[in-house]
Amino acid sequence: MRFTYGIVRCMTSDRTLVREFDLIVYGATGFVGRLLSDYLARYAPAGTRIALAGRSESKLTELSGYLPGPGGSWPLIVADANDDAALDALASRATAVVSTVGPYLKYGLGLVAACAKNGTHYADLTGETLFVRQIIDDHDELAQSTGARIVNSCGFDSIPSDLGVLLAFEHARDHGLGHLTDTTLVVRAMKGGFSGGTIDSMRTTVDVVKADPKLKAIVNDQFALSPDRSNEPTRRQPKDTALVARSSDVGGWVGPFVMADYNTKIVRRSNALQNWAYGPEFTYREVSSFGKGPLAPLFAVGMGAGMWAAWVGMGIKPMRAVLDRTLPDPGEGPSEEQRRAGRFLIEVHANTSSGSEVVTRIGASGDPGYQATSVMLAESALSLALDGDRLPDRAGVLTPATALGDVLIERLRKADFVATAKTL
Repeated sequence: MRFTYGIVRCMTSDRTLVREFDLIVYGATGFVGRLLSDYLARYAPAGTRIALAGRSESKLTELSGYLPGPGGSWPLIVADANDDAALDALASRATAVVSTVGPYLKYGLGLVAACAKNGTHYADLTGETLFVRQIIDDHDELAQSTGARIVNSCGFDSIPSDLGVLLAFEHARDHGLGHLTDTTLVVRAMKGGFSGGTIDSMRTTVDVVKADPKLKAIVNDQFALSPDRSNEPTRRQPKDTALVARSSDVGGWVGPFVMADYNTKIVRRSNALQNWAYGPEFTYREVSSFGKGPLAPLFAVGMGAGMWAAWVGMGIKPMRAVLDRTLPDPGEGPSEEQRRAGRFLIEVHANTSSGSEVVTRIGASGDPGYQATSVMLAESALSLALDGDRLPDRAGVLTPATALGDVLIERLRKADFVATAKTL
């Protein structure tokens, strides 16, 4: 179905409105929003009813002229992230909304509230523990009652982690290998730039914790996103941020993975939302592989030192000023040539209670934080908008594994992602 081009201003929340759109892209004019919109214009199934939304009418109009095919005629919706009435009206008009507007703790709370209220499915790119914890506390019960699937972290944070572990669990279950025990994600290859949006989320987290030090306990809690903290397994979890070490299991030197602290919380939430199906002895960590060469330990130490310096520097005014001048700003990103040259490959090594080892692989071409992320987010959003009858029967604040599961895995395979599992 083709819509007539036009500007629609969301100013009311009339509950009698029919769902005009399968999907609304909110934050369509940002860097990742443009990549997402372009992908949808090229690859969304014919007839998918999509609208583009953001706060700037002129930028939306400019984007519309840039998009190929049906994208040029998608309706445009003007709605500010701080206008609750506009967000309520927006959410009431779509089956699903996908948002790239971060930092989400600053700009995302109102949209989640509107989606939970209206029974509208929602997907985002957040990697912010405090944001996810707050929407769980504020909106999980309401979303369950309205049937809304609120799905966080549908990009490189944290789909490879979450789906990689889910694939390992399903392979072990289907082949009679028992439940998962010690499980490690290994980043085998990653080429791409830092996201300006991710850096801005780091800034926001540092500032919020500095203003309210009690929140540091949530950020540091390995089970911060659990739906029932008191019933988490008592088995000691490995540290989320790995130390530099030689690993015989991985083969060579390992060190920290910049996203591990957040991804591990999402995976543990997935386990808990499935009634701890991965197993009573399940533990999980994430590391980066630096190989076996003589310089490998130096590279690993350098990665750890850089991560530490970035986090500490965000909280120290003179260092913050230097970082702000050198790190990418929100809305900035690599060139098309650089995005296409990127890639990632992760492996999940899962031991099982039968003594077997399952290895899953998730990978794709394209810069993981931009090119590959736009595909993961788009396919997540299309799953919510079009595949509702095939998705797991859950609602509330969910994770990619628990909300989208095998439906998303199938979509990503069709989009040329690697997603395999085998027994060693």
